[in-house]
Amino acid sequence: MLKTHRDKIIFLCGIALVLILSRFTDSINAYYFQIIIYIGINIILAESLNLINGFTGQFSLGHAGFMAVGAYTSAAITYYIGPHLIHGHSPVGEQLFFFTALLAGGCLAAFVGLLVGVPSLRLKGDYLAIVTLGFGEIIRVIMQNLNFVGGPRGFSGIPFYTTFAWTYVFVIVVIFLTENLMRSTYGKGFLAVRDNEIAAEAMGINTTKYKVVAFVISAFFAGIAGGLFAHYLTYIKPDNFTFLKSIEIVVMVILGGMGSTVGAVFAAIVLTILPELLRTVAEYRMVIYALLLIILMLTRPQGIFGGRIDWTKLGKKLRREKKSS
Repeated sequence: MLKTHRDKIIFLCGIALVLILSRFTDSINAYYFQIIIYIGINIILAESLNLINGFTGQFSLGHAGFMAVGAYTSAAITYYIGPHLIHGHSPVGEQLFFFTALLAGGCLAAFVGLLVGVPSLRLKGDYLAIVTLGFGEIIRVIMQNLNFVGGPRGFSGIPFYTTFAWTYVFVIVVIFLTENLMRSTYGKGFLAVRDNEIAAEAMGINTTKYKVVAFVISAFFAGIAGGLFAHYLTYIKPDNFTFLKSIEIVVMVILGGMGSTVGAVFAAIVLTILPELLRTVAEYRMVIYALLLIILMLTRPQGIFGGRIDWTKLGKKLRREKKSS
């Protein structure tokens, strides 16, 4: 996963920082802590979707469906199997069981992603968006009709396992995995598919294979995010995973800049905090939210961090403006 010694050091430092910060989370107000957890989950979702929509150049609208698969799978494991398997075990045993449940949810989401991706990723553009949207709704409707996970009334009684440490360790993992993946051979294949799929095929690149690989990895991390979401709320329902949730994740990717890791992180933070800041004007909250997005898209359609930013030139320009003022 990590190619250089420097990458390993940064990765381990990131994990260590998360574990240190987790020691101080008990003193945080419950409302603010909830926002912090939602930010982490949204970063995972935005980064995973960025792999498909940003780096590979496809357009998926079914991400909430994979999130639902991970959420319901991990919740069912901890709810039904957990009491029998970890009864009387130590807290470490509980955490290992939770980690296993998260991985199981992610793996099933990845498998569903494979089933969806193989037939649908031969399509392009709007056709792919419509197909993935349809698959996402199919997954939601299936969950709505499974009574052992609550059906339409929702799945309650899920153990509370999601912590700051679990959430942000996975944030670190998905960011570093994405960055290193894009520097690998597969990453070059993703970019070739995005830039010119016909030319990539002419060069002998199996474009469908690269798209399916990106789709499966993306679905896996969406499933992980769903598991974290379920074990934080301790209650989930099919309405948590409608196509509007998929649209919300797509907006984060587009707003941050397609194919930008920093942009996806920044947009996930902003779009999680912004609705909360606008609660003081509750009746106009969504109107203001939508207007801000429209203005940003009109003024910078490539996203905040989209395209190549020459930071040296930007710094010189800012210094010149400061001197002139």
